[in-house]
Amino acid sequence: MSTADPSTSTDRLEIEGLTATYGPVTALEDVSVPAAPGAITAVLGANGAGKTTLLRTVSGLVRPAAGRVSLGGRDLTGAEPERIAAAGIAHVPEGRGVITELSVEENLRLGSLLGARRPTGSGGRRFDTDGVLELFPALAERFRRPADTLSGGERQMLVVARALLTQPSVLLLDEPSLGLAPRVVSQIFAVLRDLTDAGGITVVLVEQNARSALQVADTGVVLSLGRVVAVDEASALAADQALRHAYLGF
Repeated sequence: MSTADPSTSTDRLEIEGLTATYGPVTALEDVSVPAAPGAITAVLGANGAGKTTLLRTVSGLVRPAAGRVSLGGRDLTGAEPERIAAAGIAHVPEGRGVITELSVEENLRLGSLLGARRPTGSGGRRFDTDGVLELFPALAERFRRPADTLSGGERQMLVVARALLTQPSVLLLDEPSLGLAPRVVSQIFAVLRDLTDAGGITVVLVEQNARSALQVADTGVVLSLGRVVAVDEASALAADQALRHAYLGF
């Protein structure tokens, strides 16, 4: 796998002024999120803060009532999820959605099928099966096994690997650490750091494990009841004791 200089990436994700509703309930209100190429932005907050709705709105699963989503200057606001995925935004939702009837190899092949329609990922980087198995050696050991034999951590690795094979410029991750052992969380977060540092991929990471997320992220955004209450460098948010106690639970 090749490396890329994030500063040269034309695939800048812009999330500006998003408002989203579910009937009479406003789930997001005028939410803007910085997402620099080759960086990790952690989106934090309690349950019900609007974190998952944010990712679903960016990936086209929820149509915004206002605001704008663009990638590399291409307006994707309210576009169909298939068009957004083809443009280079890969969404890994909460729940480790592997197809358990298929093997690890077959799950990865599904990602490759979509990736074949998109010549390159961010900055010209291209992922192949050997490359994602290098990132996640546990999957190489279980390559031909049914996905239903994998542990929770291995399933999370598989869905991230499958997403990378779609050749994304942007990776949206919803609660990748949920229910996993700290050792596995550290492995997955280390891979995310490598993807941004070496490959220029933009990562938007939704997490309730705020402490770990801020350790790996460049920038943090804190949501509360659908609104942004803080945006700063991750290290600054982690050092803000009052903010942590009020919104992040540590």
